[in-house]
Amino acid sequence: MLSQERAPIYEALREFERRRVVPFDVPGHKRGRGNPELAALLGEQCVRMDVNSMKPLDNLCHPVSVIREAEELAAEAFGAAHAFLMVGGTTSAVQAMILSVAKRGEKIILPRNVHRSVMGAMVLCGAVPVYVDPACDDRLGIPLGMRREDVEMAIKKHPNAKAVLVNNPTYYGICSDLKAIAQMAHDHGMLCLADEAHGTHFYFSDQLPMSAMEAGADMAAVSMHKSGGSLTQSSLLLTGPAMQEGHVRQIINLTQTTSGSYLLLSSLDISRRNLALRGREAFGQVVRLADYARDEINRIGGYYAFSKEIVNGDSVFDFDRTKLSVNTLNVGLAGIEVYDLLRDEYDIQIEFGDLGNFLAYLSIGDRPREIERLVSALSEVRRRFGRPDAAGLMRQEYIEPEVVLSPQDAFYAEKDSLPLEESAGHVCSEFVMCYPPGIPILAPGERITEKIVEYIQYAKEKGCSMTGPEDPDIRRLNVLKGVY
Repeated sequence: MLSQERAPIYEALREFERRRVVPFDVPGHKRGRGNPELAALLGEQCVRMDVNSMKPLDNLCHPVSVIREAEELAAEAFGAAHAFLMVGGTTSAVQAMILSVAKRGEKIILPRNVHRSVMGAMVLCGAVPVYVDPACDDRLGIPLGMRREDVEMAIKKHPNAKAVLVNNPTYYGICSDLKAIAQMAHDHGMLCLADEAHGTHFYFSDQLPMSAMEAGADMAAVSMHKSGGSLTQSSLLLTGPAMQEGHVRQIINLTQTTSGSYLLLSSLDISRRNLALRGREAFGQVVRLADYARDEINRIGGYYAFSKEIVNGDSVFDFDRTKLSVNTLNVGLAGIEVYDLLRDEYDIQIEFGDLGNFLAYLSIGDRPREIERLVSALSEVRRRFGRPDAAGLMRQEYIEPEVVLSPQDAFYAEKDSLPLEESAGHVCSEFVMCYPPGIPILAPGERITEKIVEYIQYAKEKGCSMTGPEDPDIRRLNVLKGVY
């Protein structure tokens, strides 16, 4: 009989610590004795629990005892057939999800505004993306969800696709009709996958959108460390009854470390217990804080903290009210400019800023006093730095890609390096993105256009953190040799 009050990995670690076992194994710091500066930084208890796999503590690659029990408890808490503990971040969960369902040359239907981890998985396994262009909101300048009719059209046009992947939600909190899309996929013999990096809390509240497992998805990658309270880099991969546990485990073991961190594993275990016992109450408070913050920010003037009023039943089927997404253009500032001002002038670190919006991430650790400080700082930013109009500001927008080659073929092809301003018309062989949120502006195999070059130059000018290319300054791009 499973009890959500248990935390088997944590309990095993405490028992192991009590026994004071002499270590002649790795890690080499030997419970911190060999690296006193590290022990002073992290604390004695932390380094004592940084241990290696052994029989009393189980093995992440082939769990049979305490890790196995922790996975069963997580599966029960999240309503899944099985849950896999992941210590390579949700990137590793997303990649395992893709690699579990598609091989080289096989198709996956997905929105273009996916995280870089999805496209990275395409490079690794050779799957071919079939893009469903998301609708866009002209006022906010952001991509929305997938419309049901567009998904249905893609399924009919590509009946041999292996799966449909859905963001649940997007970085901005926007949800597609996941239940309907999962049903469409199943009706046509396809699997439904969910990138649920920003939806951990959906499993523990009836005030929020439907979770992937409840909607009937076959797999979901869940970032426990984002809103669930576990340590950075710890995540879950959830599966439904259609997926074979043994096959998924084999795929995970292709890329996930054989030296799983017990600090990360125990944090998943403890956080799952916390959410199972107290999650509904905690996320109810997060919703109340977010609603209050939106009301206060909208009273400042200029800013637009959007919420469920943008729901239209299709491309915005639902909205995650915990996401404090704010449009800034009517203050005369780009979102990334507000992001920088809040950090540099007011010592407030928010999640990200793009060309027209910023996101303040609220979760179970936030308190009303921090909300008041954020609202006060935003009022000051508008007064001190706001401009009378948005002239010269570019809206964040979705640029429809022209796909020439699969990501894998393009990434490994022969290439030339060209100055950014001379690259238009060529086919890109690398990623270009602002991080966060990590949604590619360009992915391998996509044609570079003048509009994309202009977008990259503007994002650099405004201070967006650009990542992906071989050239860290993004003055040059790698393009396919001889392909136009």
